[in-house]
Amino acid sequence: MSEPSIPHPPGGTQSGRPGDPRTGTFESEADEPDPHRWWALAVIATAQLMVVLDATIVNIALPSAQRALGISNGNRQWVITAYTLAFGGLLLLGGRVADLVGRRRTFIIGLIGFAGASAIGGASGGQEMLYLSRALQGVFAALLAPSALSLLTTTFPAGKERAQAFGIFSAIAGGGSAIGLLLGGILTEWLSWRWCLYVNVPIAVLTVIGALTLLRDRRGTTGAHLDILGAFLGSGGLVAIVYGFSRAEALGWTSTEVLTVLSIGVALLVTFAWWQTKSSGPLLPLRIVRDRNRGGSMIVMAMTTIGLFGAFLFLTYFLQNILGYSPLSAGLAFLPLSAGIIIGSTQISARLLPLVAPRLLLVPGLLLSAGGMFSLTFLDIDSTYAGHILPGTILLGFGLGLTFLPIISTATSGVPAKDSGVTSATVNTAQQVGGSIGTSLLNTIATTVTAAYLTSHLAAAAREGGLTPAERTTIVNTGTVHGFTVAIAWAAIILLAAALLGAVMINGKSPRARAAEEEPALRGMPGA
Repeated sequence: MSEPSIPHPPGGTQSGRPGDPRTGTFESEADEPDPHRWWALAVIATAQLMVVLDATIVNIALPSAQRALGISNGNRQWVITAYTLAFGGLLLLGGRVADLVGRRRTFIIGLIGFAGASAIGGASGGQEMLYLSRALQGVFAALLAPSALSLLTTTFPAGKERAQAFGIFSAIAGGGSAIGLLLGGILTEWLSWRWCLYVNVPIAVLTVIGALTLLRDRRGTTGAHLDILGAFLGSGGLVAIVYGFSRAEALGWTSTEVLTVLSIGVALLVTFAWWQTKSSGPLLPLRIVRDRNRGGSMIVMAMTTIGLFGAFLFLTYFLQNILGYSPLSAGLAFLPLSAGIIIGSTQISARLLPLVAPRLLLVPGLLLSAGGMFSLTFLDIDSTYAGHILPGTILLGFGLGLTFLPIISTATSGVPAKDSGVTSATVNTAQQVGGSIGTSLLNTIATTVTAAYLTSHLAAAAREGGLTPAERTTIVNTGTVHGFTVAIAWAAIILLAAALLGAVMINGKSPRARAAEEEPALRGMPGA
């Protein structure tokens, strides 16, 4: 049975009094909405923006940090994946912590820890310290993100305002990544790459003040338990898979180490799924993802993020290392992508989602995104921004804007109050795991293809009498771009697969259609 796109508020209320069954509201919720709910949304949105943009803000700074700390091309992806992997791997545990100790309290703890980890990262004296700080950021983001989405769900429990709030939230979830690239360019060029990390400290401080002032406290759920073994199995499986993808660049896909690590990762994840059926307090109750629409939405979210992160990583290096853009100019180049996401999400998806089935938005959105991504496979060293990059990024951004809101809304619909934290965490897990695996996998594809190209062409040139420095630079740049475009082609294929999967699995009806179906039954209820 499919879930509605805009859910009724789960659970009871403080007063415990029922309200109007025809609207799905409860008396205290219908009569006493939070008077500060829109200011609360600003606080929640700021925290979400900080978490999302931190996955990409260092992308623009990465070339500068790579040079400053002596990071190799094969290891550069760990600046991104150390964050996304810790984030995605621990989100389910973070969601259960939020259920156990309370959303507001977890939200504040996450903010404070995130600020501290950011300060450590900004002061990094070597690559190991940078990787560690990024992982710590991910740990505290895993506390922060699910409590933020859960607070949003409970602050706007039903109706038109909830659709508007989710439209803003999903625009931030998608557009925040591109905003991070712009902010990263500004900070790197005008200050230092280190300020891409330091900037989180004042943002977190202001958000903590807002949380203490404006957010309603949510008491913990006494029935929630921490599934430590489940966290070990799930996180260990994800780490093994990402590590296996990263090692394939140096050892090859058929090496014993790569195959062994990948097999261990798959085995741990299979064991994790089995354990969730046996644990008395499962980290991820399988009833959450067994729902056809919810499970499909989370898979589509993961696949979509693979393409998004791939575009950010490779276009960042193309703009700076091939076209010679400054960090600020590279950040500005992503503005059309960000604008496309925001317009598609707030002006189209948010307006149409109450009226149409979710897949009528997300499937066309994914097809547009795949088309925009595919257009970027034609890049070469002579490509220009206006002629080759701009059209593809606009199409990609607009398509993603149509996609994110129906995915997030469908994935969080109809969830009992006791599972709101873990469900919110699962949505974020899908996004971050997709980004982590996508960054590692696509970076490995790009570097492997580039290495093969350079080995072949440099050897051939040497047999023909050698190369001038300019000719060698041309071959290196051409090989680098060739690696990028092959990886981007794979990202486009994954987006196409996500569109197909969304069309098949997500069959939920629009809220208007569901209300029309339920109205005859509601008329027969006592007191109707």
